[in-house]
Amino acid sequence: MLHATDIAGAGSPYVVVIGNEKGGSGKTTLAMHLAIALLKEGHRVGTIDLDSNQKGLTRYIENRRIWANHRQIELELPLHSFVPRAGGAKLEDNEAEELAAFEDTVCDVRKFVDFLVIDTPSTDTYLMRLAHLVADTVLTPVADSFLDLGTLASIDPITHEVTGTGHYAEMVREARRHRREFDRGGTDWVVIRNRSARRRLVRRSVAELGIKLGLRDVEGCAERIVYRQFFPAGLTALDALDEAALGATPGRSHQLAQREISMLVGLLNLPTSERARRRAAARKEWFASSDAPLGIDELLIE
Repeated sequence: MLHATDIAGAGSPYVVVIGNEKGGSGKTTLAMHLAIALLKEGHRVGTIDLDSNQKGLTRYIENRRIWANHRQIELELPLHSFVPRAGGAKLEDNEAEELAAFEDTVCDVRKFVDFLVIDTPSTDTYLMRLAHLVADTVLTPVADSFLDLGTLASIDPITHEVTGTGHYAEMVREARRHRREFDRGGTDWVVIRNRSARRRLVRRSVAELGIKLGLRDVEGCAERIVYRQFFPAGLTALDALDEAALGATPGRSHQLAQREISMLVGLLNLPTSERARRRAAARKEWFASSDAPLGIDELLIE
């Protein structure tokens, strides 16, 4: 699949894929907030929605466009595309059609954007796997729940130790391996632990998983109603907190959301500054060197 998609070559945008096979984990909210954060920093941003069932990111962006016209305000908008799943009877024909559609979409935007943010469905699809193959960074939001952690790992019910990898984790493992074989590039995998309670239930298990899978884990956002309220208007916590934008008086929850989203984006270590871009280039050169050690994701638990 990679050979036909000219997205990993020189001059291509930095690709961030939001993925998790657990529904309701906050992928679309994260994708939208990340896209707007990058736009506000002055970067050119493209977004791709691969979720044919929900089309959540597509609707989010369209809501933003409508709300901006309604309120007569300026709101940043990414260069957006939607790639649907093929609906033919033959699997091979469907995959060929989806690969061509994905490749066309990437080729149409790659010269005009610095970052490409891809929102994926909560099911294992060909398009989802293709997106992970070309990812420079994979972001996986999870709730503070052992049930939600199940797509990443099996957990001992007594000790809470990691006993095996989950289906989604295995898929990311394979994608990273194939990407390294294709262009010797590395994929930074970040698990974002969103808080749903005062206690940190899965923190220790995710940290253990990070050692075994070669991923980073960072603390994400609290479960706030305000994030759900943003969607109908297409707004984000990073937009201006005033009545002109919100259509209502902002509250303390808006301020808290803005603060935690800003902190989260900073923790992702994306190449947004000149220093970060140099570090990303050096890391890619290191991976491509002949004497580089075996990638850490080869040390996965079996």
